[in-house]
Amino acid sequence: MKPPPRIKQTFRIPAELSRDLADYARRRRVAQGDVVQAALSSHLSPDGADRLEAALARRLDRMTRQIDRLERHIMISNETLALFVRFWLTAVPPLPDTAQAAAQAKGRERFEGFVETLGRRLAKGRSFADEIVQDVPATTSADPDEE
Repeated sequence: MKPPPRIKQTFRIPAELSRDLADYARRRRVAQGDVVQAALSSHLSPDGADRLEAALARRLDRMTRQIDRLERHIMISNETLALFVRFWLTAVPPLPDTAQAAAQAKGRERFEGFVETLGRRLAKGRSFADEIVQDVPATTSADPDEE
């Protein structure tokens, strides 16, 4: 089957767009006319807009799920920190001035151990949020603020 006849068209486009077209065609190793033909076909195709909209919708859905997951992890982190601070403030008595230096040295030592443990967990890909999901049974309450 012989290809349909081709009609020569002459258009004026901005110099920058012409350079972009030439660069794109060179990188793809195709004729500039073929690039223009494909772009026009895509632009004039009745389902082209639908395909683009569907692709954008899928991407937005994926991004929404990622943001929801990040929001959940931040909420867990914030609650964890708040509970720890509340517990620490109520359970740890203030130290006398004579014990401050020894407590600071012990605190630095314990913090180094914490950082090492955290590094090992991160290297293994373990997540505290994932552990929470595994350790805490699903609640039947529809209200997340209800305790």
